[in-house]
Amino acid sequence: MKNRTVLLSLLTALCFSCTDPASPQKNEPAWVKQLISYFEAAPVGNPPQSIWKYEYKGNIVYYVPPQCCDMYSDLYDIEGKIICHPDGGITGSGDGRCTDFFSARQKEVLVWQDPRQR
Repeated sequence: MKNRTVLLSLLTALCFSCTDPASPQKNEPAWVKQLISYFEAAPVGNPPQSIWKYEYKGNIVYYVPPQCCDMYSDLYDIEGKIICHPDGGITGSGDGRCTDFFSARQKEVLVWQDPRQR
């Protein structure tokens, strides 16, 4: 019985020390939270939507991968303005305005990924 109590205490402590999967978002700009709300209200994408944060050319940027086929990805600056479309489109190479994004990006952080499945 004592072993069960110790095990239960340990599991409880572990659960309380776990971070909420949504917690990386709490320190993000308001526009990122709005984008997440928009994605959550939309049908599940294929693949499911995600938002990634990187350092690129000394700045914090947010990358949203393309959703299927010939659609562009989006690369946002810290203010929520689209910088470029690094990939996707008919050629798969984006709009050509940030061709070095994938080789120059650093410090990858998954900000949010849609947990829903298709």
